[in-house]
Amino acid sequence: MSSPLPRPLARLGVVALALLTALAAALAGASAAAAHVTVSSDDAAAGGYGKLVFRVPNESDTASTVALRISVPPDAAMASLRTQPVPGWTVTTTTADLPAPREAHGEPITGYVSVVEFRAVDGGGIRPGEFQEFALSGGPFPDADRLTFPAVQTYSDGTEAAWIEPTVAGQAEPARPAPLLTLTAAADAGHGTAGTSTTGTDTTATDTAAAAGAAEHGEAGPGALALFVALLALLTGLAGVVLGWRAGRRTVSS
Repeated sequence: MSSPLPRPLARLGVVALALLTALAAALAGASAAAAHVTVSSDDAAAGGYGKLVFRVPNESDTASTVALRISVPPDAAMASLRTQPVPGWTVTTTTADLPAPREAHGEPITGYVSVVEFRAVDGGGIRPGEFQEFALSGGPFPDADRLTFPAVQTYSDGTEAAWIEPTVAGQAEPARPAPLLTLTAAADAGHGTAGTSTTGTDTTATDTAAAAGAAEHGEAGPGALALFVALLALLTGLAGVVLGWRAGRRTVSS
């Protein structure tokens, strides 16, 4: 008849199981965070012009991403907006009236590009395990700290992932956050960095080109932090239980 495990060893197993469960949850959270559709820019400043890069990871194991629909709310409206062509994808835009006219370069602006949709040609798209980047170029950006661009990701099996939930400061990140762009301080007079305009479909109300510059956006975020904390907790917990077990053995043997 086998004897039961010493109490410290039993505790070790229970604690290890709990910590491994927490680690698995953190890994799942990190994976979900990395799968978000995000937007970034190297040169977007309030009042200036810049390039926006939307990074779209494919989070399905079986279907390809075949469309991305980006909405531009009125509070993020730009007088000039261009799209960068992506091989294997078509792009269409939709315009809308502004709630109230705005002025850009001394000209009144009453309408703007409200929706940009990229769609893969037949048989194409973003396959499982891959990602793609879609770029827009425009301005002037509104005088704001942050801009939200709700997006809908469509898969080849007909399902959709709606990245439309607002991120509220001081609250936990929602499950499907809308791409959020942080603007830098107001730009100097002019169009910001000089350079050749992005080639693509011109959907501008004023014919102004934006500066080019690829945005490098890392995937680190709340998920990565949770993973680090879980790993640290796992190692600390295991070390503590092992030390307790050793102390117990010394007590028994003395």
